[in-house]
Order: sequence, then structure tokens, then C-alpha cells
Amino acid sequence: MVTDQQVRRLFDVQNRYEYQYQVADAAGISRKTAHKYLTGGKLPSHCKVEHTWPTRQDPFAEDWAFIEQLLKDTQAALEAKTLFDYLQRAYPGKYHNGQLRTLQRRIKAWKALYGPAKEVFFSQHYDPGQWSCSDFTSMNKLSITIARQPFDHLFYHFVLCYSNWQAGRICFSESLESLSLGIQNALWKLGGVPFYHRTDNLTSAVHKVGHPDIFTDKYRGLAGHYGFESSKTNPASPHENGDIEKSNDLFKNAVDQSLIIRGSRDFDTVEEYEKFLQKIIDRMNQNCHKRFAEEMEVLKGLPNLRYDDYETKTCKVGRGGTFRLLHNTYSAHSRLVGETVKVRVYADKLEIWYAQRHIETLPRLRGENGHYINYRHHIDRLVRKPGAFENYCYKDDLFPTSQFRIAYDILREAYSIRQASKEYLKILELAAKESESLVNEALRLLINLEEEISFEKVKAFIDSKQKTPEPTEVYIEPVDINDYDMLLEMPECVCV
Repeated sequence: MVTDQQVRRLFDVQNRYEYQYQVADAAGISRKTAHKYLTGGKLPSHCKVEHTWPTRQDPFAEDWAFIEQLLKDTQAALEAKTLFDYLQRAYPGKYHNGQLRTLQRRIKAWKALYGPAKEVFFSQHYDPGQWSCSDFTSMNKLSITIARQPFDHLFYHFVLCYSNWQAGRICFSESLESLSLGIQNALWKLGGVPFYHRTDNLTSAVHKVGHPDIFTDKYRGLAGHYGFESSKTNPASPHENGDIEKSNDLFKNAVDQSLIIRGSRDFDTVEEYEKFLQKIIDRMNQNCHKRFAEEMEVLKGLPNLRYDDYETKTCKVGRGGTFRLLHNTYSAHSRLVGETVKVRVYADKLEIWYAQRHIETLPRLRGENGHYINYRHHIDRLVRKPGAFENYCYKDDLFPTSQFRIAYDILREAYSIRQASKEYLKILELAAKESESLVNEALRLLINLEEEISFEKVKAFIDSKQKTPEPTEVYIEPVDINDYDMLLEMPECVCV
């Protein structure tokens, strides 16, 4: 095949030689070919004819008008495979499976020429200190465990769009409290406030379509306190917040790689896991020092105090010593039965207030229809009503550890139901008043020694202040794999 380079060489040397065959030899092509290009005066690439004619008969020509109308009516939402399956059912034997690719190519070309417009992604330019964005991303695919138990959680992620400086924290829901706490922690760690902050269309910050106000009162209060202007993406359009979406992917990939190097995805505590994530973020932030310094020069200053990162709810403690909050049940001290308390709802905890005093702090439950019952709240009344214990709907919450559960089962075998409940509740009351850990150790000792369990023995153990022996260590010798090979080499045993 003659190339453009050879023909250019032919044109260059045509006046250097007397005969045409000499010119052809100098260009490295045949005399006939040289005559063709010298006469035409065009390069090979300019002589090619555009291929616009079909090379074979279109198998879908008869039904193309019907296919095209379906594509128009459905805004090109139908896939070629769906249309092909429909044609095969409508016209049995007319179309065979090998023609699917032909239909796919025709529909692809039609969409490009006549179909609806596609989404266009517009590259953004950011100035220092102007834009920040945040998002919640699920970390469940990383298979993190805490003390060998699966740990389902989210990660709140905050990013400065110009320098890609980032911050974040573990959270368990996309609530307003989690959003407020995440933003404030990021801003105080940053030491300044950008002019704009963009989030997804979060229900915790954005009203439903049709509401006169775009953002909720609480979120507008947060933005006003720090002085940033709020922005949001359109519903179901995460690509509009592409900076944070890409940062999510990079961060989770960095966490995954660090976990592989670490050799384990299990952590002893949530705090240990949190420190592990913060080290990764700090390491990633080291790559943006120059641009980060530019942002720090133009960021707005922080206010004197943080904004309240909690929501206050009013709850009445019912006759059962419990109250309902955010579709979950919590216990309160029996002294508060019938009283109205104020609950400060944080991202991961609840603060109980009564008469302008902070009474106690409870963990915030995730999901719905859960319950948190603290046996210390009701033990004083249960001791007086031991008959209510056996069928109590929250009975399982009154076993602080497995040792308490085992002790109760042993008491049930030794005494009647009422007597066993009475004895166990006295032990539980001792745990509430003295020390749960000491009572747990006393029960462990009595269970291991297979002695009779009673309130008097547990009380005597605590009063003696004796130290319980350490749990027995079980040593298992390593298995020699060669022993199994010896079994294979043994002669077969014949059973008669």
C-alpha cells in the first residue's frame, strides 16, 4: 500500500530525473503507480472515497419505523435488548440472536443523531477560600469490625474545593445533628470559614420541593452563625457535587489500602478506628500545603463560640419509667415517672435535663423501634415487685453481662421462679449500688467453682475485697500436619 510519505517523495524528485521509471525507483514505488499519482497530483489519503453505502441488506428495514417511533415515545429509555426480545416474540423466526449487535449499533447511531440531549459535565474553576462541600458516604463495603463485631457506619466528609484539604468524622445517620457536628468540627479544625458551602439535597438541611424556604431553620441558623452562604445540588444529582464525590472515592480507597497494609480490619474500640481514619486524612492533607496556604489567607474568621449542635425535644416519662424519642424507647430514673424532661439530641448521644439541670447522658440509638433500658433506673422498684421480672418486656436488658445471665439460669434451676427472681434482683441491686464489675467477678468465681449462687455469697465476696483469680488460660498444642499423612499411609481396616 502506497503511503503519503512515498508520494511526497515522488513529487519532490520528479524534476531530478529524465525518465519516469527513475522517479518511481527513487520513491520506492512501481512505474504504473508513480504515473497515476503524478497525473492526479493528489496524496493517497486525499484519494480515499468516503464509505457511505451499505455493504449488506438491513434486516430491520421493515420494522425500523416502528422501532424509531417507540424510541421517540419513550425518550430513548428502552434498551436495544428489550426491543430485540419484543421483536423476536412478535415475529417468531424472523430475527436470530446474532442480529442483536446490529440493532444495538443502529439504535446507538439513532440516539447520537436524533435522540434526547445527554447530561454534560462542566469542569469548574474555584478561587481560594470560596467554596467548600460536604457529604455522607457509607463505609460498610470496607467490612470494618469492632471487637470482632460488624460495624455499620457512615463517614461525614468535608472538603475545600480549591486545595482539596479535608476533614471528617464517623457518624451513623444523615441527621441534622451529624451534619452540624461535622461542619463545625471541620471549620474549627480548619481555623476559618469559606464563603460558600454546598451539600447534597439532604432532608436534614433542605426542605421538600414546594416549601417557601429552601433550607431548614436550624441549618440556616448554623450558616448564619458562621457566615457562609448555603448551596445545594438538585435531587438525585450527586455529580453536581463532584468534588466531594471524587474525594469520597479517593479517601475510601486510601483507607482500604491502609487496611491491607495493616493486615486486619478489626479494631478494639471505635476510638482506635477513629484515630486510624484521622491519620489517613492528615497524611492526605500533606499534599495540598501550597494551595491550602492560599486559602488560609482569604478565609473568614471563626465566631467566638460554637453553634448548638443539638436539637431539644420535650418528652414525658410514662408510668413504665420510659419515654419515646425519635421512634425509639429509653428508660429514665423511676423518680421522673410522670414528669416532663427536656432531651438534647446530639449526633451520638442524648442529654437528659430536668429543672435546668443535666441529669444524665444516654447513648443515641440508631434506626427505629429499638430500646435502651438501664437497670439502675428501675432496680429499686423491681426489688419490691420481683413478680414483675419474669415477664417484663425488657427483661433481656436487665442482664448487664453474660455472667449475670448464667447466674439467673442457675437460680431458676435451684429455686422457684419467684424465689429465683427475688434472689437475682437483690444481686442486681448490689451491682447498681456497689460495683457492677465486682459483682460480675464474684459471679464468675462462683460459677467456675460450681458453688451455690446467692446474694449473701456475692455480698460476702465484695465485703472481703479479695482478688479473683485470673481466668484460666487454655493452651492448645499446635497441630502437626504430618500426622494426617500418616493416617493416609495406614492400611485399610476391614470391619467384619
